[in-house]
Amino acid sequence: MSDRPRRTIGVIGGSGITGVFERGPRTTHRVATAWGAPSAPIEEGEVGGMKVLFVPRHGPGHTIPPHRINYRANVDALVSLGAEAIVTVSSVGSLREELPPGTFVLPRQFIDFTKQRPTTFFDGGKVFHVSLADPFCPDLARVAAEVGRAEGTPFSEGKTYVCVEGPRFSTRAESAFFRQLADVIGMTLVPEVTLARERALCYLCLAMVTDFDVWAERPVDTKEILETMQRNSERMNRILERLIPRLGTVPTCGCSRALDTAGI
Repeated sequence: MSDRPRRTIGVIGGSGITGVFERGPRTTHRVATAWGAPSAPIEEGEVGGMKVLFVPRHGPGHTIPPHRINYRANVDALVSLGAEAIVTVSSVGSLREELPPGTFVLPRQFIDFTKQRPTTFFDGGKVFHVSLADPFCPDLARVAAEVGRAEGTPFSEGKTYVCVEGPRFSTRAESAFFRQLADVIGMTLVPEVTLARERALCYLCLAMVTDFDVWAERPVDTKEILETMQRNSERMNRILERLIPRLGTVPTCGCSRALDTAGI
């Protein structure tokens, strides 16, 4: 029996990723949080010997739009069941010619253009100002990059993700503006990433490019996005199958100490 340290990994599935468990027993947890119910009951199982908690971000059947997702409940439910790290999958649009549909991206930074979402657990009482200077866990990102290369599906690293409110797509003017700021555009990273930091969790976003945003002078076609999403999800499931078992080592990052100097 392996004496490798075990961690509990939370996985938040995005568009096209509806589960991570193919075999073995599963447990379903119906969790209530101070912020309401998560997008769906949390599924618990194992992937490569690692305990994994899975929740589909958009709910069963993809029924919850990005601006209506209960991000606080999703993160808090995973934490209440023991999650120490969260790996998420998101579909994004490309703002760069060199990032065509089908590309996998590891964001390093983000820019928040959301408008009406609750973005923090700290709504009153003791005040915390957490640092988001480096929002993604470097340990998780390093392992994901290694797995991507080994699988022949390398990630484009060090990119910036601009998060917009949705659910609509950008105007041409907005898309041209965002190109000056970021590399990919999506609707679900924020506030997930900020909430994970407030809970002192390691957090990683695995982004899958489904389309060129409208800056490319062609309106975004939902049918084409769905077709690309299907191809992406098959490859991403293989990545997750090999990535998760490698996340059991003791972290060297500072994610777990995020609140040590954040309180006032």
